[in-house]
Amino acid sequence: MKYTKITFFKLLFIGFLFLSVQAEAQQKTYCNPINIDYGYCPIPNFVTQGKHRTTADPVITFFKGEYYLFSTNQWGYWHSKDMLDWKFISRKFLRPEHDVYDELCAPSLSFVNDTLLVVGSTHGKEFPIWMSTNPSKDDWKELVHKSEAAAWDPSIFWDKEKDELYEYYGSSNLYPLYGVKLNRKTFQPEGDVIPLIALNDDEHGWERFGENNDNTFMQPFMEGAFMTKYNNKYYLQYGGPGTEFSGYGDGVYVSDKPLGPFEYQSHNPFSYKPGGFARGAGHGATYQDDKEAFWHVSTIVIGTKNNFERRIGIWPAGFDKDGILYSNTAYGDYPTFLPSQNKNHLNDNFSGWMILNYNKPVQVSSTLGGYQANNAVNEDIKTYWSAKTGAKGEWLISDLGEKSTINAIQINFADQDVELMGKPEKTSGHKYVLYYSDNNKDWKVAVDKSKNDKDVPHDYIELEKPINARYLKIENRGMPKGKFALSGFRAFGKGSGKIPNTVNNFVPLRAEPRKKGERRNVWFKWQQEPLADGYVIYFGKSPDKMYGSIMVYGKNEYYFNGLDRTDAYYFQIEAFNNNGISARTTIKKSE
Repeated sequence: MKYTKITFFKLLFIGFLFLSVQAEAQQKTYCNPINIDYGYCPIPNFVTQGKHRTTADPVITFFKGEYYLFSTNQWGYWHSKDMLDWKFISRKFLRPEHDVYDELCAPSLSFVNDTLLVVGSTHGKEFPIWMSTNPSKDDWKELVHKSEAAAWDPSIFWDKEKDELYEYYGSSNLYPLYGVKLNRKTFQPEGDVIPLIALNDDEHGWERFGENNDNTFMQPFMEGAFMTKYNNKYYLQYGGPGTEFSGYGDGVYVSDKPLGPFEYQSHNPFSYKPGGFARGAGHGATYQDDKEAFWHVSTIVIGTKNNFERRIGIWPAGFDKDGILYSNTAYGDYPTFLPSQNKNHLNDNFSGWMILNYNKPVQVSSTLGGYQANNAVNEDIKTYWSAKTGAKGEWLISDLGEKSTINAIQINFADQDVELMGKPEKTSGHKYVLYYSDNNKDWKVAVDKSKNDKDVPHDYIELEKPINARYLKIENRGMPKGKFALSGFRAFGKGSGKIPNTVNNFVPLRAEPRKKGERRNVWFKWQQEPLADGYVIYFGKSPDKMYGSIMVYGKNEYYFNGLDRTDAYYFQIEAFNNNGISARTTIKKSE
């Protein structure tokens, strides 16, 4: 067959156009908690209130063109080329003599040159340090047969510029975090173990124990050491005060040397998310993407069936012009741009798609006991609706209240009456069909996953083309295990009404310096905005560094117990609803 030059260029143009359309159709966003096939808790005394998925203490690194994700007790790990589609590799990093449930608890993940390194918490058991030059396959061998560091919550750090190795570790409500230099050839400890940093909850309110940093019956926990080097500064990160709490966050100390002395960063906690659907942002790791932008991965708490029922969240992060490490968690459980979109992490990473069905009317096929229908749309991951069965045909209908533009949907399945423990070798997948309607009678298919074979406990669907509709329906076609249950059926996009007005009468009340009163606490009050679904409060120690944020639904007050005692703070608030976000208030200063 012969082609003319014109035909050839037509074909070339059509091919280019096809590739352009395909590129535009690629998913641009993700949504926390991230959608991976979390294993079920493998520890018997942790599942007495119900078997459930869980993991925590995540660490991600970008290595040889892929992201690698390790976390607690998953009997394997994930890898991804785009930070969206994560593929699981099954592997147990154990030797036969290690008869433990904590197979790879709070693991360290790092690399030296072309070799990826992994080691779990040892706590007196001398585990190996594992190595791989090809981790996209199950291709590992022992680098060190018995690591003499024998540490809980270890983190091995390679100082590339100096070609030196260090290990940081610790998890305790009594002891500090420690650091030790490792021999570059043997990877064993070299020199003295040095105590580096400890909690100071008398000064730092966010380090106090408790759901709202308000309980004093127990000393807070410090754990999850992680080191990042940036502009010749060493940023030693740590988690506190307890993984069970919404106020679980990460702080950071800074030094000119890898083993200190370290100084508390003025803006802490740098990773913090006490409000919203996915709460908690502690015990994590900071890493760079393929464009060298920074991200922070950390632990999200559920804590319903057990205190240690947890998930994973990923937040845009970075260093500002003054070298302050931050993590942007504002609207962090709404659709957020992926690294492929190359967005500014301080102010441009949120898609702008709002939650459309918060506390809106719900209809369901059946209800199991007290697991009521509204729990699926109340923006609380700790509660859920459950149907009476896991059978095909169970359904939920969400009324958005008005015709809306729907860009994305997140379906968070709850673990009701599951039977598994540990990591299943195979799964039948979550099977369902999503419909949309204008009148709650005539339904059209939006997404058909009736033949899905993937385990998607937090399935997130960014629609190729937005849908305009008032009603959404999800119909079960098959559950991997247990009953058809949802902790969050979340629709994102824009409504057809007005955004809220700027909040009036925003007042932060705090004890004055040099007077009696608890200066680690502040009581925020404001006038309820009639159009608002919720609010985001911003805080920081300078008006241009208000990196902290707190999402509040349905209230016009909030008690925040996470301030540093001696410092002045700045605060702002904005209102949001299904149509968008208001302007922020003027900045209020509290000495």
